Amino acid sequence: MSAARSPVAGALCLLLAAAIWGGMYVVSKVVLDYIPPMTLLALRLAIGAATLLVGMRLSGAPRARRSDWRGLAWLGLVGYGVSLGAQFIGTRLSSAGHGAVLTSITPACILLFAARLRGERITRAHVLAVGIATAGVLLVVEWPRGFTLDARVFWGDLLLLLAGVTWALYTVRCRMSAERYPPITVTTYAMVFGVFWVLPATPLEAGVAWRSLGVGLWCGIAYLGVVSTAVAFYLWNKGFTMLDAATGSLFFFAQPIVGALLGWLWLGEALGARFVLGTAAVIAGGVLATYQRSPTTEQRGAVTMAPSGKRDG
Repeated sequence: MSAARSPVAGALCLLLAAAIWGGMYVVSKVVLDYIPPMTLLALRLAIGAATLLVGMRLSGAPRARRSDWRGLAWLGLVGYGVSLGAQFIGTRLSSAGHGAVLTSITPACILLFAARLRGERITRAHVLAVGIATAGVLLVVEWPRGFTLDARVFWGDLLLLLAGVTWALYTVRCRMSAERYPPITVTTYAMVFGVFWVLPATPLEAGVAWRSLGVGLWCGIAYLGVVSTAVAFYLWNKGFTMLDAATGSLFFFAQPIVGALLGWLWLGEALGARFVLGTAAVIAGGVLATYQRSPTTEQRGAVTMAPSGKRDG
């Protein structure tokens, strides 16, 4: 049940999702001082799933057949249990700067998975666009101590790499599932299953003094659950049904840029020439990916991999 291709609408969905996630770090930074990461993740997913269930009911979206639950449960495991869990724990062991850099592997992995699993065409322009945008992110993100060989940081970095790869796999698989169901159905079921994958990890963390949480913190939790989880994940999956994977993947790079901008606006963090140059590179990569070439040129510059793994042309 694939949506009609609408590049502008798809770009808006992906850009808004990335912007929401970019701003999420400001709220998470406060809430994580009171709630451990896996407990917060389970709470986010539970609130997000409940919100999406209401959205399904109001929109009249079809329910998934029981025979498809296994595949949707797998999506919940890969996207929410493994990817988000690895990102939360990895960032805690390493740093936000490492996370932004290492998870930048996601767009390149999206291209590879889309070619392998869906037989989508990868052009040289797409590869170049991802490379330019990745370089832009490396300019935008700053990390004071650089990459070290500390054991704690090492394991955190491995988890962040795992988060980037599995998020790419989740994204492509969600797009494939959206050929059978609307994006809201796919997102809802995957998130419901994701709650059950994450819950077993919460008893391993320290307890939470729930009664001492103020109204402001509960508003932050509600924002994380409704806006940055239910709304943003739906927009991400919806956007990828309207764009090819190569173009859509570049919107992932908007997250650190939005995060840096909000840090400048709300937290007084400084932005220098690196930010301007990096942002320009990310935009240039996006323009390059969306540039429509003639069929002859595209065919000459393309590297396509069929689902079986064989190269076509």
